[in-house]
Amino acid sequence: MLQFSKFVAVRASLAILTLVLVSFIVFSLMELVPGDCAERYVAFKSSQGSVITPEDIQVERIRLGLDQPYVQRWASWIVNAFQGDFGDSCILRVNIAQLLGQKFWLSLGICLSSLTLAYAIAIPVGIISATSNSAVLNNSLRLVSYMGLALPNFLLALMIMLFSTVMFGNSLTGLFSKEFRDAAWSYERVMDFLGHAWLPIFILGWSATAFAIQTVRALMSDEIGKLYVTAASARGVSGGRLLMRYPARHALSPIINSLGFDLNRIFNELPVVALILTLTEAGSLLIEALARSNDQQLAGAIIFMLTASIVAINFITDIILALTDPRVRRSIVG
Repeated sequence: MLQFSKFVAVRASLAILTLVLVSFIVFSLMELVPGDCAERYVAFKSSQGSVITPEDIQVERIRLGLDQPYVQRWASWIVNAFQGDFGDSCILRVNIAQLLGQKFWLSLGICLSSLTLAYAIAIPVGIISATSNSAVLNNSLRLVSYMGLALPNFLLALMIMLFSTVMFGNSLTGLFSKEFRDAAWSYERVMDFLGHAWLPIFILGWSATAFAIQTVRALMSDEIGKLYVTAASARGVSGGRLLMRYPARHALSPIINSLGFDLNRIFNELPVVALILTLTEAGSLLIEALARSNDQQLAGAIIFMLTASIVAINFITDIILALTDPRVRRSIVG
């Protein structure tokens, strides 16, 4: 129990340190963008017909705290970020926490659902592919897997939208119907959301499933040939019991440990899919902030929240692995 407690404490410390380092990198990138938030704001006011003087810019800098030392501003930003306060959007001039609101959680829910779908399919299919002697089955699964890796998500989204528009007159875009877009959450709004969310979940899970099938198949193929599996088979253990108790148990540990990486990869694909499907969530906001409005404060908040989610998932998976495999605990605390 003491060893496990030490493991949890070490992993929690590493998680917090990772977030602090990431926050420093994100904040530094925000600072490297030409022009600060005060200059962008007064430029916007100038475009509206206001007469702006250098004194106005300096007053705005002081109001935003941009006259303070760099390290002090970063420390203030990270402390507020851990409390869920990212300040105001530089361009939109609204509170970032309120602007993101449910949008980030909708994005995270879509990504997690895509990840769940991918592994719900990939684990049994990968195990079957690694253990089956049927050439037809193996080649068919390989073909499907290669199609998932070769066909980009944005192209799949365009194909589905085109087919749906031609056949049913519905482009399947957005996350809500018009009447539920700004409504309060209710049973009807949840059902409407589920009726729209399945498409981005399927599209994002498409390539993730193909990649996961390849990974599970490779890990299972490697474990099946090891001596401990042969020894168990010689003792009379066979069939599904042999597979799940020995090779699958060891092969799936790396899969659990890679959930954070896979979540990051899915979220990286979300902004492009969001643009095609006109989704109103954090992925589309991130594209808007980076490519159009140059709102680094908003982009930094989204990236930090995503990183925090990935770090949290990695922490949880490490705890799960430590509970099931003592070797994981010893690798950290000795």
